[in-house]
Amino acid sequence: MDDDATGSPEGYAGFQLARALAAAQHADASVRAGAAKRLRQWAAVMRGRADGSVTTGSRTPIANAPAWATPEVVTGGFATGALLAGGPLQAHERSLLAQVAPHVPEADARRALNSFFLTDKGIERLQALLASGRFGIEVPEEGALLVVAGLLRAGEANEAWALVEPLSPWLSELRFYPAELREPRTHGELLWVDDVATVTRRLREVKANAQILAQKEAVEVWAPLHDRMAALMLETVHGDAPMALRTADGAWQRDQAGSFTVTGGWPCVHYPQDWCERASALLDHYRQLRAEHQRCTRPEREGDSFSTLREGLQRCVDVPESLTGREVGRIRLVLARQVAKHGLPDSAGRAALRQHQRAQTGGATFQQIARQLAVRLEVFRPDEGLEDIASVVAPIGADEAATSGLPAATPVPPSLQRKVGRAQKGTAAQLVERGTIPSGEVLAKVLPQWTAALRAADVADPALRTLHAALYRAFRRRRSLLLLDLQRQVQFDELPWVRAMERFRSKDDHASRHAAMQAMTGASQLALAAFPHTILPNKLLQELRSLADAAGLKLPLVEEVAADIFTGRFSPKFVAAAKVAAGMLQGSLYARYYGIDCIALIAMPMPAEKPNTDAKRDALSLLCAARADLQAGVQADAWSVARNGMVIEQAQILTAHNLAVLFAELGLGERMAAQLPGMARQCFEWICAQLQVAVDKRHARLIQIKNAAHAWRQMVFFLSLCEAQDVGTFLAWAKTHIDEQGDEFRCLFMPAVSGLAAAVGARDSNVSPFVGWSQERHWLMPDSLATR
Repeated sequence: MDDDATGSPEGYAGFQLARALAAAQHADASVRAGAAKRLRQWAAVMRGRADGSVTTGSRTPIANAPAWATPEVVTGGFATGALLAGGPLQAHERSLLAQVAPHVPEADARRALNSFFLTDKGIERLQALLASGRFGIEVPEEGALLVVAGLLRAGEANEAWALVEPLSPWLSELRFYPAELREPRTHGELLWVDDVATVTRRLREVKANAQILAQKEAVEVWAPLHDRMAALMLETVHGDAPMALRTADGAWQRDQAGSFTVTGGWPCVHYPQDWCERASALLDHYRQLRAEHQRCTRPEREGDSFSTLREGLQRCVDVPESLTGREVGRIRLVLARQVAKHGLPDSAGRAALRQHQRAQTGGATFQQIARQLAVRLEVFRPDEGLEDIASVVAPIGADEAATSGLPAATPVPPSLQRKVGRAQKGTAAQLVERGTIPSGEVLAKVLPQWTAALRAADVADPALRTLHAALYRAFRRRRSLLLLDLQRQVQFDELPWVRAMERFRSKDDHASRHAAMQAMTGASQLALAAFPHTILPNKLLQELRSLADAAGLKLPLVEEVAADIFTGRFSPKFVAAAKVAAGMLQGSLYARYYGIDCIALIAMPMPAEKPNTDAKRDALSLLCAARADLQAGVQADAWSVARNGMVIEQAQILTAHNLAVLFAELGLGERMAAQLPGMARQCFEWICAQLQVAVDKRHARLIQIKNAAHAWRQMVFFLSLCEAQDVGTFLAWAKTHIDEQGDEFRCLFMPAVSGLAAAVGARDSNVSPFVGWSQERHWLMPDSLATR
């Protein structure tokens, strides 16, 4: 992947603002609404950067706000300056304010509500919520006073009031109290991707297909009007109705001059009594219909049979003598063709045609069906998943047909079934098997439901265990910030009220550690087996890191570093991960293919936990830069996104980007031995398919190349753990598979396969490995996109 961006935070923010401005002009109201929100957010980002109230790259980006306060974060990790527990009062807050402090002005509402929950009556209310589990926490701050109530219930008064101290400066701005629910939320090992409320909202957002609506309008509105116009015009024919003749093969018959052969009389010859009045009424009806129905463009098509009849009727009503012979001939031909194809307007053939057309277009639209599914979901809890979706996606019943206007027995289309299926409960493995979890990113979104229970397993008190799990789930919704200078994202246990709950953990945590270890192992196996071609996304690594902490493991799991903000240094955990990889892969195909000096890497000294942030380089980044420079002849002191990407990619190679750590520490090599050859094949098939997807933008091709290189690296890692005979079988299969892709792709990509084959079984290999980043034009970049 070569240079494709400036890497400037200001440039990125300006780009996003420009995109939002363009989307604000979209014809779709929902798109405009989303664009308006993004405009507000990105304008706030730029204002905050300009006036110094927001510091991009800091773990405390908002001036004077503590690290534990949840910031509003937009794409790229930019803070807008807003806090998610602040902002306008929510509906449940207004209701609560009316109960406990009805005369307090809205400007003072938060302080009044927080103060109420610090009174005896408010504490009792919080303790009742805690005992019943009937509380909802969307951002972690909303659980702070519940922890205070729990501490007081446990007799820890000093600790409770000590916790209030860091919250005090923010009592007038932030919600430290939860929403009250009618029923407690239940969470266990069964997971779901979207809750019922989310699925319901998305179903209500389904729009009808514009093309289908235009077709329905054509059949239901304009076709009957077309028949009525034709019938009126046929009344003006002298003699038999005109009829166009066909040849033996069904084509329209023409004379020697090329004109269509038509028999029968001519229109516009005589006008029955009250004909003009009836024609005028029909034309008025057309104008009324046109004002109401705008989807179908046929009535406006110049030269179309519909417009020919309509304009002919208008001329016959206004000034019939002004019609030329050519114009009357055109009207006659339109009538002749229609009669020949479908019969007279009142014939059985024409009636059958229209009935068939109505049957084809008269079915329910996806929008109508989606709204009925949303009605079905109203009986379920909005904040949970569904045990079974069969009743929700069943065909429309007779009772529903009577109230919804949908035909009885209307089936639910597969696309809408999939939307509902996102709420169906299941284990993580079941959701992956169903396709409900299609990627590591979605798996990362779902896992906190499971991880939360494991993290809270050793909290002895059941009510506090439920609270701890709810806080964790809310914290995991917190978006990561863009950080510079090796700063670390705010951690869950940095929240003061979470730290205060540590006293309630059982000292004997063996069972919870074992459960966390099992969960981490299972989640890692699932992600790697289901999505072997993709690197573990940062959000998923957060969950694995959390499970590792709960299991008492300190694993050097390393996130993917963004090339446009890389400052040239790696944190100590990257060195630790590289040492694990070197120890595991020494003498392997992976080490030979990528030319890794494992002995030197093992001997590399570990940097200090708090490295000198003034230093431009560390030992690992220098090594990665040297490896990248040797491959591409890059200037050592040059800065560019591409050069950063090359250095980062070398770090991913040296660390095997978390694969070595997980396989070495969790014993995945033995657990997944039988799956590894198949996983390598999946990677290769995906790479071949990915690189053959046609794109018309250079940036899109760069992303393809980078992702293909990630998949290739994972494939080489898996092969390195396979038996020699399995590797030989794989290479033979890969050559056959690439031959099947066609000559063009085989010629393009065969050098990569040949390079891998050369590294197999060789003690030393001088092959050039397939990498994704290059400061020069990448060898997989086609000529047509090289300069776009």
